[in-house]
Amino acid sequence: MASASRSRPERYFPITRLSGVSDLALRWLGGERWDEATPRRASTVMLVRDGERGPEVFMLKRVSGMAFAPSMHVFPGGGVDARDGEAGLPWAGPSPAEWAERLGCTPSEAQMYVAAAVREVFEEVGVLLASPSATGPLVDPHDETWAGIRERLVTRELSLAEVLVERALVLRSDLIVAKAHWLTPVFEPRRFDTWFFAAVMPEHQVADGNTSEAEIAEWVVPEDLLKEYAAELASLLPPTLVWVEEVGSATSAADFVTHSEDLALVMPDIVDTPDGPAMRIDA
Repeated sequence: MASASRSRPERYFPITRLSGVSDLALRWLGGERWDEATPRRASTVMLVRDGERGPEVFMLKRVSGMAFAPSMHVFPGGGVDARDGEAGLPWAGPSPAEWAERLGCTPSEAQMYVAAAVREVFEEVGVLLASPSATGPLVDPHDETWAGIRERLVTRELSLAEVLVERALVLRSDLIVAKAHWLTPVFEPRRFDTWFFAAVMPEHQVADGNTSEAEIAEWVVPEDLLKEYAAELASLLPPTLVWVEEVGSATSAADFVTHSEDLALVMPDIVDTPDGPAMRIDA
């Protein structure tokens, strides 16, 4: 189910387009140094569907007061909960061991990343990739019996495993694919070791973006958002920009939601260019 990964040339992202990042980046480029922050494990999910003009992706515009990526368009996601990797989490589809082989980590770590992706997309947009059986229809998590569960997950009062067990559900790892692995640059005070996943928007569920972290939550046509970015009307971090472009280049949601073959870790660095300081990613 893997798709060929297109080779990308070395690429540069102007620092002036990265609000909240430019000052630190320029200080680092100028030779100033500080202790590197320990990266926090995280997962993010590109939830896609077919629209009239091709694939669309669900995105959040973060509130301006956020410490990380304020006012930027992002995909749903966030940090892992250590409990995401514990034994006993109800699971269907490719096993944690199979995911570990794909991601290049231990089965517990692989389970943690995949479970965090499923949990975060439920917490932030109300979409739950879980069902009563390994092949049955997905649950509808929007009736009154689900009231408060998302908030209790957000506050870590509940774990994903506890929710699945209580509801007699299994996580559907067959409905999610791995697309990329990015690490926040060394100069950032908040760093994330992030796996990017993708999933097709389930029928009969609703993506609502009911999260305090976002001021806007909506389905995005990549071409439109990229035009806004080019006109400096929208802000995107480098990995988000790259993957909005990738969604836009896909022929359909199903075409996009296939495992990437190239999952090498990508970490931008800060460099000086003839056009000014920029974040660089290697080919």
